[in-house]
Amino acid sequence: RGALMITTWLFIFGGLVQALAPSLNIVIVGRAIIGVASGASTVLVPIYLGELAPPNLRGVLGTMTQFALVIGILVADLVGFVLANPTGWRYMFFLTSAMAFFQLLLTPFLLESPRWLLGRNANSNKARFIIKKLRGFRYDEEVETEVEHYLGASKSQSCNDSNDNSGGSSAKNPMLEMFQDKKVRLLVISTLVLQVANQFSGINAVFYYSGLFFDGVIENPLVGTTLMGAINVLATYVALLLMDKCGRRTLIMWSSAGMFVSCIVIVIALNGYFSDMVALGAVASYVCFFEIGLGPIPVSRLSSLTI
Repeated sequence: RGALMITTWLFIFGGLVQALAPSLNIVIVGRAIIGVASGASTVLVPIYLGELAPPNLRGVLGTMTQFALVIGILVADLVGFVLANPTGWRYMFFLTSAMAFFQLLLTPFLLESPRWLLGRNANSNKARFIIKKLRGFRYDEEVETEVEHYLGASKSQSCNDSNDNSGGSSAKNPMLEMFQDKKVRLLVISTLVLQVANQFSGINAVFYYSGLFFDGVIENPLVGTTLMGAINVLATYVALLLMDKCGRRTLIMWSSAGMFVSCIVIVIALNGYFSDMVALGAVASYVCFFEIGLGPIPVSRLSSLTI
C-alpha cells in the first residue's frame, strides 16, 4: 500500500511537469517520471491484488489489471481526438495528475496487504482484522485458518531453510538465493521468461506505429488506432472469461502461435504481397491473440505466485 502511494505521487508530479513544461526537454523529464511510476505500478498492482484476493479469484483479478490497462489506453485514444492539438496538449497531460489525485483521495479505502503485515509480525492483529473484513469471516477460528495459510505459503516459498542447511549465511543476495533454491527456481525463471516474452513480443511496436498501418486506408489514422484499442479491450474481456476455464499453458500456446502467424502475414503484406486490408486484419489478429494469452497471463501469474 505504501509503495502504491509513492507511485501515485510520482504520477501527480510527472503529470504536472509535463503540463507546465516550458520546453520539450522538460516534457521528456516528466515523461521519464511517468514511465518510472507506470513500470512500478505494473509490478505492484498485480502483487497487491494477489495478496488480497482469495485463491479462486486470483487469476481473474490478475487479468483485471490488464483489462484496466487496455481500457486506459482506449480512453487515452479517445481523449486524443479532443486534446491532441497545439492548444489542448497541456490539458491532456494535466489529466494524468488529475486522475492520480483522484486515486490519492481513494487511498484511505485501500487495505494493507495482510501477507505483508504477517511477514513483519506473525501475531499482527491488524492483519487478522483485514483478513476478517476481506473474507467476511464471522469466527476467529476461520481467521486463524487463513492466517496459517498465509504463513505456510510464505514459509514454503522462503529460501531461508536452504541457507540454514548450507551454513546459515544470511548475507547472500536475495536474487541469487532464489536461483539457487530448487523450490522456487523454476517459478522465478518461468515468471522472468513470461515477462520478457510479454515485452519482446512486439506489441509495443504494433501500437506505437499503428498509424502507419492505417495511412492511406483510413482518412484519419487516429481512428484506426482507436479501433485497435477497442479490439484490445474486447480481446482482453474474452481472456477474462477464459482465464479460469482454460489452462494458462493452453492460452499461452495458442496466443504465441497466433501472434507468430499474424507477424508473418504483417511482414508479407508490408512488402506489398498482400493488400493493405489484409495487413490491417493481421494487425487486429495479432492484438487479439496477444490479449488472450501473452498479455494478461504474465501479469496474472505474477499475482498467483505471491501466495
